[in-house]
Amino acid sequence: MMPHPFAEQVEVAGSQRATMLAVCLDLEGILVPEVWVNVAKQTGIEALRRTTRDEPDYDRLMRYRLDILDENGITIDDITAVIEAMEPLEESVGFLDSLERRWPTLVLSDTFSQFARPIMDKLGNPTLLCHTLVIEDSGRISDWTIRLQDQKRRTVEALRAMNLEVIAVGDSYNDTSMLAAASAGILFRPPDNVVEEFPQYPVTQDYHGLAAAIDEAASALGE
Repeated sequence: MMPHPFAEQVEVAGSQRATMLAVCLDLEGILVPEVWVNVAKQTGIEALRRTTRDEPDYDRLMRYRLDILDENGITIDDITAVIEAMEPLEESVGFLDSLERRWPTLVLSDTFSQFARPIMDKLGNPTLLCHTLVIEDSGRISDWTIRLQDQKRRTVEALRAMNLEVIAVGDSYNDTSMLAAASAGILFRPPDNVVEEFPQYPVTQDYHGLAAAIDEAASALGE
């Protein structure tokens, strides 16, 4: 008999099996387009296309981004205008709604509350945990405040410490510690370099396939 695709990820003993499951999703690339890629398109600053798909060191990536914003005089108002024109990824709203009807669902993101605010209403205002920007009166983004180092992983660990099973979905380097901490991890439309470095996670390319993978993982976890 072939092993279940999620069998290697599921490590819950029968006598310790949790009675509740939660789903944790990354935001950008999973439910909405990449903010910085859209800012790059609208401003013509190609250097801003670099994301966590390319650079695993988030602090280095953010300092790089803020330096570029300073060099080009880009303010929070400019970025907010780009985000307000963005729409959720096609079919993502229905997918998210179906998840929330079945299980507690958290969006865990390394974005910032000021970036997320314009688009979260379009997603139905799901629960979002993210970071915060430091913005000067002039609108210049001078720094950022991390809610918690590696907050995606630590949120998943906290949920599991509460005896919940967790299915986590991500697409980038900065999601992989969250996937590793979860009861089951799934990649959604990841770049080839992430697939190659993390072959232990199933890969999905559309919401139908992602929903099926989540159902499969939930079944393996006893749901």
